[in-house]
Amino acid sequence: MYVLGISCYYHDASAALLKDGKIVAAVEEERFTRKKHDSSFPINSINYCLKSQKISIKDVDYIGFYEKPLLKFERILYQHLSGFPKSIKTFLNSIPSWINQKLRIVSKIKKDLKYSGDILFIEHHMAHAASSFLVSPFKKAAILTLDGVGEWTTTAYGVGEENNIELKKEIKFPSSLGLLYSTITAYLGFSVNNSEYKVMGLAAYGDTNRKTNIYYKKLKKILDVKPDGSYRFDMKYFIFDHADRMPSNELCKLLGGPIAKRDAKMTKKHMDISAAVQMLYEDIVIKMLNHVQKVTKLDSVVLAGGCALNSVFNGKVLQNSSFKKIWIQPNSSDGGTSIGVASYIYNTILNKKRNYVLKDASLGPGYSNNYIKSFLKKNKIKFKEFKDDNELLKIVSKLIYENNVIAWFQGRMEWGPRALGNRSILANPCNQNAKELINAKVKHREKFRPFAPVVCEDDALNYFDCDKPVPSPTDYMLMVYPIFKKWHKKIPSVTHVDGSGRLQTIRRHQNKLYYDVIKEFGKLSGIPILINTSFNIRGEPIVCSPYDAYKCMMGTGIDYLVLGNFLVKRSENHRDMWDSEKYAKD
Repeated sequence: MYVLGISCYYHDASAALLKDGKIVAAVEEERFTRKKHDSSFPINSINYCLKSQKISIKDVDYIGFYEKPLLKFERILYQHLSGFPKSIKTFLNSIPSWINQKLRIVSKIKKDLKYSGDILFIEHHMAHAASSFLVSPFKKAAILTLDGVGEWTTTAYGVGEENNIELKKEIKFPSSLGLLYSTITAYLGFSVNNSEYKVMGLAAYGDTNRKTNIYYKKLKKILDVKPDGSYRFDMKYFIFDHADRMPSNELCKLLGGPIAKRDAKMTKKHMDISAAVQMLYEDIVIKMLNHVQKVTKLDSVVLAGGCALNSVFNGKVLQNSSFKKIWIQPNSSDGGTSIGVASYIYNTILNKKRNYVLKDASLGPGYSNNYIKSFLKKNKIKFKEFKDDNELLKIVSKLIYENNVIAWFQGRMEWGPRALGNRSILANPCNQNAKELINAKVKHREKFRPFAPVVCEDDALNYFDCDKPVPSPTDYMLMVYPIFKKWHKKIPSVTHVDGSGRLQTIRRHQNKLYYDVIKEFGKLSGIPILINTSFNIRGEPIVCSPYDAYKCMMGTGIDYLVLGNFLVKRSENHRDMWDSEKYAKD
């Protein structure tokens, strides 16, 4: 039985395919269109999923959509009517897309895919909950979902047991922790639904003392928080319910100035406000988690929704709540809901027993060595072919040890926003200049942005003050933990200003070559840790194909590209042709 899940028309459109209850393919549309956070109908993603299993749409038994458009449209209309006449501009801008596109998803699926089977819809936060719980290692767990907004819901908790999920309580729009974080993101001059993680990274530079941070005290005034973590906004500080921007004039007055200009220089004020919203977020969610644990009396919790990508908070959950185990799937935001709706249809609606745990995020397109070699030769790209994996490991680890920046392209592309060793950029964490070099010459991004350390799971506890790395969100770079102080100066390029690192652990059965190159580097350096950052530049999605990989390398300061069993040196190839149509696309 095949079930296809679809998410689209807001941000991070995606498709996922289940075969007899197991995820066999999942990918976001941006990877094919090269438009970051692409929200369009994911035709390329769907075609990939079908092609990966050598099936056609006629073989698909059910298609699921990640939310209920009519219910969401009800909320949109309510917003505009409640805010009239202030909402007239946003009404005129948004309604055409609903009439022409979003309310016609059934006809779109049937027409574009030539599909005649059943199409099922579930609510947005149920899709989030299912996307995490139904692929988790837990038979029973508490569930907490947090995001901007679905149809009406912004926050919900419940319980998952076997193949059933019950969401017990919810908070509705306009009160939303996701929208609070996005509002501050907008106030600081960053882009919403794209740069919240910049605020999270910037927070470590600010005043993290709740008694002395003046903005923390001010932000506490804009919402009413109860002991159980439930909350309500004072809407005089927000205008996202009727306008095309988020902070109100009242919020600007409260924080002492207008909305920052895009790409403005980061000041102490930016840093303190970032720290304030992060602390406030953490305070509220910890109250929620403790309440949920008290009500459910369960030891395990799964998190889902865009807020579950807040890795700084995630690393504090087990230390600051009553839960003993936590699970977050690698694509917990809207992109991941295609897995959620497909799993919910198979396991819950059709009442099929769960038979799958997500242990590996390698669910996207992969390319054979024969394909890669043909691509390189066809485009007259100079390369070296490795004789075997041992030669690859020795040469690549030595290049990294000598402070070269390596683009690493292996196997199937990762599912979610994090590169996990298949579409990664690797570098030497012991090099104190590596962070600045990669930010400036490779990623073209802000200097304050940290880089993640990747470590083999059997070495993790030697370097990080972390929870024991049993199969957990650390596999997917979703947890920030303190680095033991004695290592701060030895691995400066992965040690954030507050002494922490966004840790990725890797097990050999998940990715043998990636695991082994880390170990091989450790033999040379004495420290089996690498810098791992996503293989892309600022404003672009992670690379998908060999063409994307080569183009990205030639437009940056990356020194070498490892494509399967092949090594390409940037300086040996022609930079002036890196973006030329002379290079055949895949």
